Amino acid sequence: MNRSATLAALTIGVVACAAAAWLNRSGETAALAASSSRCPDVTASRSHRDMVWIPAGTYLQGDTVYPEEGPVRKVRVGGFWMDRHEVTNAEFAVFVKATRYVTTAERPIDRVVHPELSGDMLKPGAAVFFPPKEIRGMEDISQWWRYVPGANWRRPAGPQSTIVGRENYPVVEVSEADALAYARWKGRELPSEAEWEWAARGGNPNAGMDHDQPKNANTWQGIFPVLNSGADGFSGLAPAGCYRANAYGLYDMIGNVWELTSDVFLPHHGDEPGPDQMPMLGQGKRYVIKGGSFLCAQNYCMRYRSGSREGQEADLAASHLGFRTILHAPRTGPGAP
Repeated sequence: MNRSATLAALTIGVVACAAAAWLNRSGETAALAASSSRCPDVTASRSHRDMVWIPAGTYLQGDTVYPEEGPVRKVRVGGFWMDRHEVTNAEFAVFVKATRYVTTAERPIDRVVHPELSGDMLKPGAAVFFPPKEIRGMEDISQWWRYVPGANWRRPAGPQSTIVGRENYPVVEVSEADALAYARWKGRELPSEAEWEWAARGGNPNAGMDHDQPKNANTWQGIFPVLNSGADGFSGLAPAGCYRANAYGLYDMIGNVWELTSDVFLPHHGDEPGPDQMPMLGQGKRYVIKGGSFLCAQNYCMRYRSGSREGQEADLAASHLGFRTILHAPRTGPGAP
C-alpha cells in the first residue's frame, strides 16, 4: 500500500466505527472464545527459547501468480536464527519502555516526503482495515481501508481501541524504521526477502508450487471484503503461534500479518534500480513484505504463499503489517543465542 498514491484518496476513518470493527470484526469475539484455548502464551518469550535455527540452503525463489513475484531464480542463503513467531505487543512494549521510542505512526507526517497531503492526513495515524457492508467493485480500496488519525501500535484501530488483553498478538501499525529500531535494540536484524522465503518454505523444495489457500494459517475464508466465515478460528488478527509450526518450528510465516524485510522493493527479482525507480531508494522508498495476512482470500490478494511479495511504503503503518527478527550467528559456540 502506497500512502502517496493510495491513502491521499481515502476517506478519513470514523474512529468509533474503526474501533468497533477492531473488536467485533465479522464475529471475531465468538471466534476468539472458541479458539484462544489452543493458542500458546507467548508473552514471556526469552531469547533463544523463541528463536529457531534455519539451516543454509539453495532453492528456487519466487512464484508465478503475480508479475512482481518473478522471475523465479535459484538463490542460496546461509544459516541464521529466526524468531519463532511474530514480534508481539508485549515484546514491543518492553522495547518502548526501555528506550522511550516513538513509532512512525505516533509522529506527524513529514511534509517534505509527502507534500501532496493535507488536513487530517498530516496527523499522526495509520491505515486501518474495516469490513464494509457493501462494495461497488474492487478497484477502490477506500471502501475497506481508512487512514485513522490516532491509530498506532498501542491503539491499532484509533483512539478508542486498545491492546489490553492482546499482549500476545503480533504488534501491528509499525513501519520499517520501527522494526529496524526494535531489531537493533535486540542485537538482531530484519530478514532479507530471500532469507524470509527460505525459512517460510521449511525445507520443502515443492513449497513454491503450492498455490492453494492454506488450511493451517490465518487467512480470509469467504468473499473478501464482505464475508469472512472465520472457519480457520479467527476472522481477524490471531494471537501469535495459534497455528501449527512449519518444519523449522516457525509459526505464522503464512497469513496473520504481512512481515517486513530488509529489502527495497523493485518490480522483479534481480532488478537494478533505473532512473525512474530512484525515488524508491530515497525518502519515499518501499520495502518488500512477505507472507500475506488475515485479509488474503481466494478472490482477492492470493498472497498466502511463500513466493508472494508486495511493496510497502517505508513510513506507512497498517493494521495487517508486523515483523520478526533474525540473528546471524553460528548454530553453536560464541555468538549463538
